[in-house]
Amino acid sequence: MLKNLYIENIAVIEKTTIDFTEGLNVLTGETGAGKSVIIGSINAILGNRISRDLIRNGCENAFVSAEFCDISSKASETLVELGFEPEEDGTVLIQREIHSSGKGKCRINGRPATTGVLKSVGAFLINIHGQHENYELMSPELHITYIDRLGNLLTDLSEYRAAYKEYTDLKSKLNKAELDDRERKRKADLLMYQINEIESADLYSGEYEELTEQRNILENMERIAESLNETKEYLNGSDETDGAVQALEMACSSLSNICDVLPDAENLVKRIQNAIYEIEDCRDEVFSMCDTADSDGGNLEEIEDRIDLIKTLDKKYGPSIDEILSFLENARKELEYLEKYEENQEKLAEKCEQAYTKACELASELSKKRQKTAVKFSDEVKEEMTFLDMPNVNLLVRIDKCELNSYGCDDIEILISTNPGEPPKPVAKIASGGELSRMMLAVKNVLADKDDTDTLIFDEVDTGISGSAAQKVGLKLKEVSKNRQVLCVTHLAQIAGLADTHFKIQKSVSSGQTYTSVNMLDYEGRKNELARIIGGVEITKATLDYAEEMLNNK
Repeated sequence: MLKNLYIENIAVIEKTTIDFTEGLNVLTGETGAGKSVIIGSINAILGNRISRDLIRNGCENAFVSAEFCDISSKASETLVELGFEPEEDGTVLIQREIHSSGKGKCRINGRPATTGVLKSVGAFLINIHGQHENYELMSPELHITYIDRLGNLLTDLSEYRAAYKEYTDLKSKLNKAELDDRERKRKADLLMYQINEIESADLYSGEYEELTEQRNILENMERIAESLNETKEYLNGSDETDGAVQALEMACSSLSNICDVLPDAENLVKRIQNAIYEIEDCRDEVFSMCDTADSDGGNLEEIEDRIDLIKTLDKKYGPSIDEILSFLENARKELEYLEKYEENQEKLAEKCEQAYTKACELASELSKKRQKTAVKFSDEVKEEMTFLDMPNVNLLVRIDKCELNSYGCDDIEILISTNPGEPPKPVAKIASGGELSRMMLAVKNVLADKDDTDTLIFDEVDTGISGSAAQKVGLKLKEVSKNRQVLCVTHLAQIAGLADTHFKIQKSVSSGQTYTSVNMLDYEGRKNELARIIGGVEITKATLDYAEEMLNNK
């Protein structure tokens, strides 16, 4: 659950700390006091986009941190998968800093993270239900997700989607392969030309590097021959002078004369002898290189022509010989496929048909399960809505067959009637704002057991309702809070009076600056706040007594 929220320099909030508790946490306050800022700050912790315009006026950056404890196993598993893990006591600290430059930093337990990681983890920590979510009910394409979640059909859906993807991939290949004869002939002729051109060049891997090395030698042959001949003379000597080999042999002979009287000289003789052997090897290699240089090392013009040919093929088929040869291999396969078009087409069509049959079978099985789940969904949501002061509601789930798509073969839409004698119609055409709020709460309650989220946040779930309906909504939120933490932003005393913990959000002005504070209320504070919500500007003894009665009877 969300244990602690710290906010600094976001909109009207300079600094505030909120220590949430288990059960039902309620936040109340005047319009514009900063309730939406708190929800926005929590959204920032969950990795959602946050505008730098929210940074408090005159500040360079803003900061939010949230401490969670007793997180679900799913949240913990997700953290580990992403390379993080809770502290030893099971807590998780998520921090986010927003800079006026647009840059920012995210951290989980002190380690750097991305907003993408925050989103992945946040999905199992907090679920925010705001007014905009009511519009999900007005989007029929989303209704199918309610049925699949209630029926535990996500695994079935995943299996179907794998089969559907296989079918669509094969169908795409089949459509691509259905070229007319003229196009196939044109493509085959082009491939044959390309294959012949590359094959006639008779290339091999590493040839270009060998050719450039040979060209470099031929272009510098005169300098090479001069240098080799000089080296040969220095090592082997000439008619007039001794070379290095002869000089070392003479030194070795001279030193050998004193080995009998100077024992250390013997070791030097061996070392010089070894040096002679090494220099003789070098001399022989130089002789060999001289012979090569004197012989015909190749025709420079022919080498240049070969290099030009390779460069021409490079421009057409790839920037290296290896890539040209790879192009050749692929061209051969494509040509073979075109030459065996009829046979390949039949095999592809057969595979496509098999994949389509499998996808249809899985879609049909999924549809049957949805039919059963839809009845359960209708009954349970209707029961919840009846409790929420909508006793005359009639709700059903319409399921029509459609072409295969990523969700199967079902077109699903929730239909509702809120007045007796009227047939159920699409939600968007019937429900008012208050009815949408209660219907969404009903759906949330029905799907609550399918949700791995530790904390539920309801942002002004009381929109468009009052009286006994508001009392029923509060009771339902209280019921939900028995199994998980609930945070609720409300303007209604009927809901606030049922809270386990009540926070008041209050705005003040000092030295021309606006400040917002968030305070946990004690019993007297709660009584006064409820009286304010009930009575408005003037708080009378009667409203205080009524507020006290609400607190004592919760």
